[in-house]
Amino acid sequence: MKLHELKPSEGSRHHGKRLGRGTSSGQGKTAGKGQKGQLARQGGKTRLGFEGGQMPLFRRMPKRGFKNINRKVYAIINLQDLNKFDDGTAITPALLVESGLIKDEKDGIKLLANGQLDKKLTIKVSKASEAAVNAVNAAGGSIEVI
Repeated sequence: MKLHELKPSEGSRHHGKRLGRGTSSGQGKTAGKGQKGQLARQGGKTRLGFEGGQMPLFRRMPKRGFKNINRKVYAIINLQDLNKFDDGTAITPALLVESGLIKDEKDGIKLLANGQLDKKLTIKVSKASEAAVNAVNAAGGSIEVI
């Protein structure tokens, strides 16, 4: 088979309707748009959610909650994830991204005390839970808040 021999499978391609090509074509004169009115005009469509001037549903629904524009989102790392590093390793945000434990730093990295830490590590993170700090210190490591 050669490139010039490629053809779409039978029935997979359709020709569009040829509108406004004379009265005997079946789609002539008004081209399937009916008589006058907004929908017969060029560009005569309404926006998404428009209800003919009635108050739209998305504006009738009550608004709930609060969106904090200053919200900080932290990348989460657990103690058990840090066991893959060797003893004495200095764990930085760049190392965590490079090793694939987190995808990106976001607004900082938070260490949580999920799991058991078996290694003596120096960890540099933005935040750490109290239980995580105690677990790292118990394992002989240290936490540095950056």
